[in-house]
Amino acid sequence: MNRHSAPAAPRPWTALDVPRDHPAPDPIRVRAQRLPPRHHFPLHAHPWHQLAYAVSGVLTVSVAGSRTVISPEQAAWVPAGTPHGTGTMLGAEFHSLYISADPALALAAAHMVFAVPPLLRALIVEAADLETGEADAAYRQQVHGLILAQLRRARPLANALPWPESPALARLCEALFARPDDALPLPAWSRRLGMSERTLARRFQEETGTTLRAWRRRLRLFRGIELLEAGMSVTDIAMELGYASPSAFIYMFRLETGHSPGLYHRRSGGA
Repeated sequence: MNRHSAPAAPRPWTALDVPRDHPAPDPIRVRAQRLPPRHHFPLHAHPWHQLAYAVSGVLTVSVAGSRTVISPEQAAWVPAGTPHGTGTMLGAEFHSLYISADPALALAAAHMVFAVPPLLRALIVEAADLETGEADAAYRQQVHGLILAQLRRARPLANALPWPESPALARLCEALFARPDDALPLPAWSRRLGMSERTLARRFQEETGTTLRAWRRRLRLFRGIELLEAGMSVTDIAMELGYASPSAFIYMFRLETGHSPGLYHRRSGGA
């Protein structure tokens, strides 16, 4: 992308057919699917809860008028009956966990994004494998029970990446997502988008709940975690994200997560 030109209009997204023949969960059913880039499921609702998760790739989840981008270290909880949509900008290995809305499960009644620890990730992958094979019923029940126990421990994640709904701000965020090293300040972006600096700042705050500066810092953290999981070195990640030095990236990472990139990667189960 030319740094001195306005962000180009992105390619349109392709709508996917919402699955209609999935049997009711008892208490859990898993649907795994590879989503191509820029494909999405339009808004729909289920009579059961859903956990939206990508084993690899990045998901965009729309719920209750807000949009959030999540990485493989995060999942989105969608309560039963809540209109929602999911998609991916770059492609993803999408796992949907459908979970019975039985009140006895006592799971969260509100939408949230939460961190996925290595144990929960492994359980989700195992549950998906059990859907396609002849599994012992008792073992399947044990796996489902452990998933529910993990979900009861889930807490909302403060550093999820919100995504704006309006086309102009979505173009801005897609451009920054593609080039997280872009260092243009707010006035330059306001000129690109044909609106005043004050209007851009106000609209961005209204649609995402944060400032553009804070969003860009969160984006770099988000992409940094992605690149750590992909096996890239801290030095290369710092350069990729536009930091002047690895120490500057490490400083930001510590501020946001409380850990160095290396420790975070080891604790998350990375190689």
